[in-house]
Amino acid sequence: MKRFLGFFLVCLFLTALLMPTLPALAEVKPDPSGALTGTASDVVGATAGAPTADDMKKLATNEPLAAKLADVVGHNRIAINVVWTLVTGFLVMFMQAGFAMAETGFTRAKNASHTMAMNFMVYGLGMLGYWVCGYALQMGGVGGGTLGSGLALLNNEFTIHLFGKDFGLFGLKGFFLSGSTYDAAIFTLFLFQMVFMDTTATIPTGAMAERWTFKSFVIYSFFISAIVYPLYANWVWGGGWLSQLGHNFGLGHGTLDFAGSSVVHMTGGVAALARAMVLGPRIGKFNEDGTPNAIPGHHIPMALVGCFILAFGWFGFNAGSTLAGTDLRIGVIATNTMLASAAGAFSAMLYMWFKYGKPDVSMMANGLLAALVAITAPCAFVNSVSAVIIGFVAGLILCWSVFFVERTLKIDDPVGAISVHGVNGAWGLLALGLFADGTYGDGLNGVSGTVRGLFYGGGTQFAAQCVGVLTNFVFVFVAMYVFFKVLDVITPLRVSREAEIEGLDLPEVSVPAYPDFQKVHYE
Repeated sequence: MKRFLGFFLVCLFLTALLMPTLPALAEVKPDPSGALTGTASDVVGATAGAPTADDMKKLATNEPLAAKLADVVGHNRIAINVVWTLVTGFLVMFMQAGFAMAETGFTRAKNASHTMAMNFMVYGLGMLGYWVCGYALQMGGVGGGTLGSGLALLNNEFTIHLFGKDFGLFGLKGFFLSGSTYDAAIFTLFLFQMVFMDTTATIPTGAMAERWTFKSFVIYSFFISAIVYPLYANWVWGGGWLSQLGHNFGLGHGTLDFAGSSVVHMTGGVAALARAMVLGPRIGKFNEDGTPNAIPGHHIPMALVGCFILAFGWFGFNAGSTLAGTDLRIGVIATNTMLASAAGAFSAMLYMWFKYGKPDVSMMANGLLAALVAITAPCAFVNSVSAVIIGFVAGLILCWSVFFVERTLKIDDPVGAISVHGVNGAWGLLALGLFADGTYGDGLNGVSGTVRGLFYGGGTQFAAQCVGVLTNFVFVFVAMYVFFKVLDVITPLRVSREAEIEGLDLPEVSVPAYPDFQKVHYE
């Protein structure tokens, strides 16, 4: 652990020393204050019927006051987008509290401080890893966006040339947010993308709760935030090869994932699967014949409140992914998100009620989350009826998957993270390829025309979504499985048997969550 931290600090120092020496691009200069961001050029083409470039040239010559007014309008347009992106990013950051409460409530009291500590520190650890290199790998070649001309400074994508096509693999601008990337628009995008990454990083903590060492958790947090998440996110959101399947091979608009069903949730769920397989089940979870034992969570009301916080933050998650308060599709996105969540909770409740005679509170909560995960990719591209169908199916998939993971795969997942995020993340990506109704998305990933799924005549879009699902599973699972295996050799992933039986609060984080009624032993 000391060697790892020493290596990290040396890299931090050297990169910080070297990065400011990089020259800024001549055509676009960084604007740290934001005062110069947003001009008349941001009015041109902003909406149907907006002035053209020629119109603006004539205006500047004949009506200088009107041209200045156009500059103000352009600046305000960008300002609205920046404020919208920041506020929705703050909502997503608050989801960290929801994850902490949900995971802690669904696990046992003797591990509550340990589970809370992981959810607390993954925020800071993940952020630092993402700041060092994750953001650059993900967005370093994105080359533009709705937050101002400064995003054009993120213009260096590492690509390989195969079959006469360019395949983007990762970005190379934005390390430490230094040098020519010291810009208001780039910093704004960093905050928003960082909280999305942190959602991915926190998902596996629930699946591994009650049995893994805090030391290995720290190393994991840096690895997923700095390497694994950014690479797949680049392929879908940063201009990488999956986003160009439409341009290169005619597969719709390439792999689309509006707000992260696969980029965020499936990545976290697949990482949780890999870790749970390496780590093994909790003591007492399975009998000798392989049958599972229920290990109830200690605070279901806490878990449900956490799920409500997540549902609230999800409005920022999905609607915020427009990165534009000037995009009025945000109303459709938010309503689709809300409707899907209700349908998922409802279908999970019905399934458990009919199959086992009583509704299951934890399944209702996870059904709601599963539906939110599923609607995250298609929320901008579908109508309300499709949103309800997607959410309803997600609740059923959640129930089937939980029992399959536990009873067939013999994998111990205390909070259902693999099923909620991994399985339903895949369903969300496929659902976009099925239900996109052709009312939104013209020009996405450089492809003209709106987005249509299989049910609306867009079979190639569904093919692109299938490629995205397969790529995510193979890449993330292999990368995380190998990482955990290697890490287990360097430092044990699992706590001792004695610590697991006693509870991890004292052995791992020094402080019991409930000292007034827990039986604890102080040295």
